[in-house]
Amino acid sequence: MEEEARKLFEEGIRKKLISPGKGELSTFPNGTKVVFHYRTSLLDGTVLDDSRTMGGHSKPMELILGKKFKLAAWERVVTTMKQGEVAEFACDTKHTALYPLVSQSLRNISAGKDPLEGQRHCCGIAQIHSHHSLGHKDLDQLQASPQPLVFTIELLEVLPPGSFQLDVWAMTDEEKLQLVPQIHEEGNVLFKQGQIQEATEKYYNGIACLKNLQMKEHPGDEAWVKLDHMVTPLLLNYCQCKLLQGQYYEVIEHCSSLVFKYEDNVKAFYKRAKAHAAVWNEVEARADFNKVLELDPSLGPSVAKELKAMEERIRIKEKEEKGRYKGLFNYNAPPATATTG
Repeated sequence: MEEEARKLFEEGIRKKLISPGKGELSTFPNGTKVVFHYRTSLLDGTVLDDSRTMGGHSKPMELILGKKFKLAAWERVVTTMKQGEVAEFACDTKHTALYPLVSQSLRNISAGKDPLEGQRHCCGIAQIHSHHSLGHKDLDQLQASPQPLVFTIELLEVLPPGSFQLDVWAMTDEEKLQLVPQIHEEGNVLFKQGQIQEATEKYYNGIACLKNLQMKEHPGDEAWVKLDHMVTPLLLNYCQCKLLQGQYYEVIEHCSSLVFKYEDNVKAFYKRAKAHAAVWNEVEARADFNKVLELDPSLGPSVAKELKAMEERIRIKEKEEKGRYKGLFNYNAPPATATTG
């Protein structure tokens, strides 16, 4: 262990053992899956990220060794740890330059967004030297002025190759493309069973998978368009789940992006109309419902039903508001009398 610590030190990584692990040190062959919690801090102790609290929930990091993860230092340090071990690794700047991009992706995932959202169609090094904002002030500052970081890691599991199913992000492009129809069907089955949250996650994984492949194509090219046509039904299903979960503004955002590209997508207009109606955007809802009728007159009965429901909700709301404010301007009420204690 002292020899390993010396090697790390020579590489610009200083290890501090906090709690020893159990058993023997794994050989960590390529393809090994490691599961760990991490906390990333500046040298002054300021915490940037913590997998136990990120996004309001605790979700450990999972890595497949040998897949050329963007932050090579994490692969390097976990191979010095036993399962159950907790250790602190102070890494020189040469090991942390790409951390802002990694952190942005992890924060996107924790927020339920595309992990590649906000990242340009270029390599990580090119992004580091650009002035492109990552959407987080602390990461923008770190990107502009790279500095050493401290990673506190708790190694939870070490799984040998072949003992687990590959996560989507660890697959080859061909494997991802072959997996999407399966993910889509699994989502549909879960939706029919009423397992909306689980279906949402399936659709999201399918979308993220295709978006990852799209990043490697030029927007508008044949391959990019083909992938986008695969994204569309998944995104519509995802929006249906979000409607049922009451995430109306997210539905409006996604459906707006669809109708911007595909002006004849009646399903996108219909779901956006329902979302607008749910958040009292009456004018926008009526406009979208009219567009639905223009594109598909056979949906007239369904649209009429939705409009009737919206009008009833508006009527009830107006009645409640009148009752709530009744008496506020009752000029016949006796004037208040001032008293002294």
